[in-house]
Amino acid sequence: MSKHILINLLRFIVLVFIQVFLLKNISLYNLSTPYLYILFILLLPFETPNLLLFALAFLMGLTIDSFYDTPGLHAASCVLLAFVRIIFISLTVQKDGFDNEPEPTLNIMGFRWFFTYTITLTLFHHFFLLNIEAFSFSEIQYTLSRFLLSSIFTVFLILISGLLFFRRKERK
Repeated sequence: MSKHILINLLRFIVLVFIQVFLLKNISLYNLSTPYLYILFILLLPFETPNLLLFALAFLMGLTIDSFYDTPGLHAASCVLLAFVRIIFISLTVQKDGFDNEPEPTLNIMGFRWFFTYTITLTLFHHFFLLNIEAFSFSEIQYTLSRFLLSSIFTVFLILISGLLFFRRKERK
C-alpha cells in the first residue's frame, strides 16, 4: 500500500511542477492551454475512497490555483472531475469486466477504454473550468473554441504520456 502512496505523491509533485513551470507558459494563440495536471486524478487507483478522492482533487486544484492566481476555479473543476470520474467508473468498469484491475492506466485498461475515459473527463473539466473563468455569455464563441482546443491539446498530452510509460501486459 505504501508503494501506491509514494507513486501517487511523486505523480502529484511531478504533474504540478510540469503544469506550473512548463505548461503554464504554453498557449497556442491564447486559444489552447493544456491542463495536464488532471492526469493525477484520472490515474488514481479504483479502490480510492470517494472522500479521499474528493480531498485529493480539491488539494490538486487548490495547488494549481495558488500558482495561477485563480481563486478556486481549478479546485472546483477538479472536484467536479472527481465526481464525474466516480460516475464514469461505476458505469463502465463493472460492465466491461475490469473490476479486478488496480488502476485506470492505458496499459491495464486498453486504448479504447482509456481514450473514452480521458476524453469524457477532460471535456467535463475543461467545459466547467473555462466557463466559470469567462463567466460571460458575450464571448461564448471564444470560450467554446478555447474549450475544444484545450481539450484536444490536453487529451493529446495525456495519451502521449500514457504511451511513454506503456508496458505490455504480461501473460499469466
